[in-house]
Order: sequence, then C-alpha cells, then structure tokens
Amino acid sequence: MTGQELKQSVENALEEIRPFLKNDGGDIALLDIENDDTVKVQLLGTCVGCSVNQMTLKSGVEMTIKKHAPQIKSVVNVEMA
Repeated sequence: MTGQELKQSVENALEEIRPFLKNDGGDIALLDIENDDTVKVQLLGTCVGCSVNQMTLKSGVEMTIKKHAPQIKSVVNVEMA
C-alpha cells in the first residue's frame, strides 16, 4: 500500500466514525501518518477535554482505522495548546 493509499484508507475510516463524533458536537482531523504505522489525529469540538475521549480514541477511532488499514499500530491524539 502506497503512502497515498494508506492516507485514503485512514480518511475513509475517519469518515465512517465522524458522524458519531458530530452527533455529540465533536469532530476529528487527520494530522499525520508516521512511519506508516502511527496515525496522529486531533479531536475537535466537544471531544476536546471530554472525559471519555481516550476511550473514544482507543475503542472507536483506533479500531475503525485498523479495520481499514491493518498495518496501523497506534492512533495518537495531538492536543493543540
């Protein structure tokens, strides 16, 4: 899978989960894919500072991304100051 194909697979995964985040007033943005195995995202809206955002990140976002791109090993939320 090329870098562009990997990025598209991750974007497809985010599109799949985005409606659930938007339903709660949040969103997610893809920032980067490092070493073809680590996805950096930024949770937006009400997802920022939400007490369950780490659970959402691991159980929802990471699981969905791995379904679309099995080579991804981890998903990291980058908080902007």
